[in-house]
Amino acid sequence: MDRNWNELLQEMRVLQTGVQIIGGFLLTLPFQQRFGTLTELQKWWFLLLVVLATMTTGLMLVPVSLHRRLFQHHVKYRLVAAGDMVVKAVVACVSLLIAGCAGLIFSVAVGPEAGLAAGGSILVALAALVLLYPLLSWSPRRSKAEPER
Repeated sequence: MDRNWNELLQEMRVLQTGVQIIGGFLLTLPFQQRFGTLTELQKWWFLLLVVLATMTTGLMLVPVSLHRRLFQHHVKYRLVAAGDMVVKAVVACVSLLIAGCAGLIFSVAVGPEAGLAAGGSILVALAALVLLYPLLSWSPRRSKAEPER
């Protein structure tokens, strides 16, 4: 369980960097001259992304809070299981955040239709990468044949 917990924390560190970069990018946008030229839809899209980035950051605090609450209660299995669920939710939120930011950028640069098309396409591609690929990569037969390391 200790190894699982440490691996989970390492995954959260990787995700945290991406969320911080995207969040920082979003926080600078209202202070740019062109921000005033955004359409009403683009401004709402931006605000939705700020909320999503904020909530994703908050969600990433849950394993830390759980660890503090459950520390030395001898429930490492519950901690790892709960942390696993949170990391899955964070991966979903980060995927939405990436697709949403790309869509907003395309919307501003090319137009709203391009933004929706790019954001939707990226979301589909990310869903394939983070959902389908792991499912297709694992087979019970292969895992039994692989030696334990």
